[in-house]
Amino acid sequence: MDEGVLEWLGLKNVARAGWVRAGVDSPESVAAHSWGMAILALKLCPPGLDLARVLSLCLIHDLPEVRVGDLTPHDDCSTKAQDERKAMLEMAPQWIDLFDDYENGTTPEAKFVKQLDKLDMGLQAKVYEREQGLDLTEFLKSAQKRLEGGNLASLLD
Repeated sequence: MDEGVLEWLGLKNVARAGWVRAGVDSPESVAAHSWGMAILALKLCPPGLDLARVLSLCLIHDLPEVRVGDLTPHDDCSTKAQDERKAMLEMAPQWIDLFDDYENGTTPEAKFVKQLDKLDMGLQAKVYEREQGLDLTEFLKSAQKRLEGGNLASLLD
């Protein structure tokens, strides 16, 4: 078995740091977040976009976090972009073009996936609020701000 594949699967064990900080009991993993984005993409992808590329972007956009960790705006993110790109080049150079596209938002597909990233977070906040009685307004506001004016914003109402 390729050791790289085993490392990628480790993303299933990286807890989403924002949920941990917010006191969520049994928070989702980064891999679960990527799946959430992918299932939303299957449902919401506009017809003019390349669905295979959108799904690929959803699945790999956080892959470097298996090495770098899931950093939030509350962490020191001064070298995050460089650290994640270096990890991606070492772990999965075959997908560096997808990773760079997502990070830079250069294609319509990457721009859409960036919105799905925030939509998934906002919807997950609603799930945790309902299930655990937490106030996760900061996450909802962050998602709404990113989605403002777009078609996906109404899904957070």
